[in-house]
Amino acid sequence: MEIKRKPFQGVMNIVRFNRHFYIIALLVLSAVVLFHHYLPLPSWLQSLAVIGALITLLMIAGSLAISYFIYDWSDLYHLNWLPDLNHKKVMNIHAGFDETSTIITQKFKTVNLTICDFYDPQQHTEISIRRARKIYPPHRETIAVVTDKLPFPTNHFDVVSVIFSAHEIRDVQERILFFKELRRVVKPFGMVYVTEHLRDRANFVAYSIGFFHFYSRKSWRNVFKHAALTLESELKSTPFISTFQLKKHGNTV
Repeated sequence: MEIKRKPFQGVMNIVRFNRHFYIIALLVLSAVVLFHHYLPLPSWLQSLAVIGALITLLMIAGSLAISYFIYDWSDLYHLNWLPDLNHKKVMNIHAGFDETSTIITQKFKTVNLTICDFYDPQQHTEISIRRARKIYPPHRETIAVVTDKLPFPTNHFDVVSVIFSAHEIRDVQERILFFKELRRVVKPFGMVYVTEHLRDRANFVAYSIGFFHFYSRKSWRNVFKHAALTLESELKSTPFISTFQLKKHGNTV
């Protein structure tokens, strides 16, 4: 099934949600290139500043090009890592910006989907999330939840999906409690799918110091272990995206 997304939707969202960064960077770097002769520096340092500004501009352009590859060119939003969700109870939980619930219902016509949002404006203070929520309001059936106490009975869902949102829980103990809750609400042989960028070499190439916003594979595995979830497999959607497939039972990877 074809997933309907607008051309350049992914990369344009990145620019729109983080426009303050791009505006400031463009103004500062352009000023260095255009007015470097006025800097109170020796001529060789002025030239070095221009070279540094041009390299930074190229890095920003390269980052956006990679983002286009990930979010617009690849099949990421086909959600091919998910099993057949028809006639299953599924929870899709996010942190204030939900691009995937509609896709899930389009792809699986008979899915019983529960949409949850653990966004807390007191804790999740990033301006990019606030802008995303203004441009893309939550689905009207979305349930507001807290990370450490989900309002569902034990062994309730067949599948839980957490797509580009778990990293927004910045405190490691809160992340562990969150995944303990996911383990509680998923059925004994149900699955939890966690899709994230990783703090690894590929994402450093793509986002330079921005990769510090993500967590390492080791950090995720440690959280899963403390939440008593078994990592069955790690699936790659491009070199920059990993989906961890977790369950209550089975052998570890």
